[in-house]
Amino acid sequence: MSVDVHGPYGFAQFYARPTGRLAGRLLRERLAALWPDLSGQAVLGIGHAAPYLGLWRGQARCCLSLAPAQLAPPATWPLAGPCATLVAEEERLPFPDLAFDRVLLVHGLEAADNARRLLREAWRVLKDDGRLLVVVPNRRGLWAHNESTPFGHGQPYSPGQLGRLLARHLFRVERRDSALFFPPFRARPLLRTARLWEAAGHALWPARFAGVAIAEAEKDVFAALPAGTVAVRRRVVRSTEAAYSFRPGASSKAGRQSAHIAQNTAPPHSA
Repeated sequence: MSVDVHGPYGFAQFYARPTGRLAGRLLRERLAALWPDLSGQAVLGIGHAAPYLGLWRGQARCCLSLAPAQLAPPATWPLAGPCATLVAEEERLPFPDLAFDRVLLVHGLEAADNARRLLREAWRVLKDDGRLLVVVPNRRGLWAHNESTPFGHGQPYSPGQLGRLLARHLFRVERRDSALFFPPFRARPLLRTARLWEAAGHALWPARFAGVAIAEAEKDVFAALPAGTVAVRRRVVRSTEAAYSFRPGASSKAGRQSAHIAQNTAPPHSA
């Protein structure tokens, strides 16, 4: 990632403050409405997805949080139980083709060194019927212009720009949503009325003025034309111990599947 969002504006610091806790709660509600049940599915979060992956940890067959190598080492996630956090290069994800049913991209696309390669890798590791859920700062929203939050760093997108970017990289947008209509300020009276802001925003204001734009897309497999086989070496830059997590009572077959996903190299794939 090309944008420094550490220090006083970092992810952990932001989500520990009242504004960040509230923003995370409201955004989780929108994501849960889009993906209410992911039972038995393999889920990958790219960027800083840990605050949101807990929505599906109790349901999913496996639930992994991947931070690009350019970021500082992420906090261990989850805090209790087997760890499911790793660090890898965003342009060479260390997974084989068609490995995941769902990919969540949050705090990732707006700060990627190469958005094209990141989306191409997300396309590669998704199954043919998989879904991608992208959350980005909205160019016209107040959050993209406030540097005291992670949403105020990197390249913001309007909903239309996000849709066109996904279409250019072989994704077809199926649903759109938005969140964070309340201003990104710390005043307690404002925070207490945040849910009223959200309700009014969804009912009365155009989505282009929300703090973040959300798009759910599926792979457009018929738009992909073979362009020759290119072998790309993939490697995990850093991973914590027991980097993969499954539901309690998961079968040994699921364990073998996680070992297959965790291979340091992937087979050649279409460029």
